[in-house]
Amino acid sequence: MRAVRQCTRSACDRAAVATLTYVYADSTAVLGPLSSSAEPHAYDLCDVHAERLTVPRGWDVVRLATEFVPAAPSDDDLVALANAVREASRSTPQTTVPARRPGSAVPAPVTHRLPEPAADGEITRRGHLRVLQGDAD
Repeated sequence: MRAVRQCTRSACDRAAVATLTYVYADSTAVLGPLSSSAEPHAYDLCDVHAERLTVPRGWDVVRLATEFVPAAPSDDDLVALANAVREASRSTPQTTVPARRPGSAVPAPVTHRLPEPAADGEITRRGHLRVLQGDAD
């Protein structure tokens, strides 16, 4: 499915309708209809920013289109969306299994019984960390 491209101007969330490219060797900016795919050295602009385009002094602007109209969704887009929904509904969720490291022991279950606490409430120690018995225990 073809995604709607947004205007590349910062803080603009409108749909892009035109593509701007620069020809630096000729000091020319070319503004034309929205390209079929996003290009790395081109800028997609909405209708507002395409109309307000200004270029540096001494540069020329070539406008390949005078009116920019957003592209309407095609039947291909709707068919692709329907196929994606059908495919997602057919797949069965996979069961997940915790990863095991080679040579490691199986971890103890979460519900294992803790040893009796020491006099200061310490249940167990691991390095510099201690597990203390809570008030509710």
